[in-house]
Amino acid sequence: MFKKFSKEDIHSRSNVKSSIQRTLKSKLVSQYPALELVIDELIPKKSHIELIKCEDKIQLYSVDGEVLFFQKFDELIPSLRLVHKFPEAYPTVQVDRGAIKFVLSGANIMCPGLTSAGAKLPDSPGLEKDTIVVINAENKENALAIGKLLMSTEDIKKINKGHGVEMIHHLGDPLWTFSIE
Repeated sequence: MFKKFSKEDIHSRSNVKSSIQRTLKSKLVSQYPALELVIDELIPKKSHIELIKCEDKIQLYSVDGEVLFFQKFDELIPSLRLVHKFPEAYPTVQVDRGAIKFVLSGANIMCPGLTSAGAKLPDSPGLEKDTIVVINAENKENALAIGKLLMSTEDIKKINKGHGVEMIHHLGDPLWTFSIE
């Protein structure tokens, strides 16, 4: 999603009213319930939130100068900067060591990279198709990427071929290196 993102893709920037901030907070908590305990730390009452509208109906939300989440259509998606601050709050999958270089180049993740020895998928009941997931790697502390499941985790285990996760955002991509200034 952010492979070719640059400042030229920005259409407009505007400050977010406090009423919209409250709506954003409640929407984030409804999508990611584990954020409820830290939502006021994440978006303090007097923080400066800026909405940055971009190409392809993508909206970035900057909190005090740092892009913490973005929106494509109706779904709020955390940026890796937010995930690194609160890593326990999101559904997570883990790839094996062999998939790391492909993930960091922005490639979609194949099912075998999610089912091999060093990989981990959530136990039953698992995650549904189209769930936004954080992608960790074997023997790595911080998340590498954020993606969207192309099939349920049960199907990934069962079918074990083809694409399992569509890449949205990864370390080193233009969103990761993007600065507001």
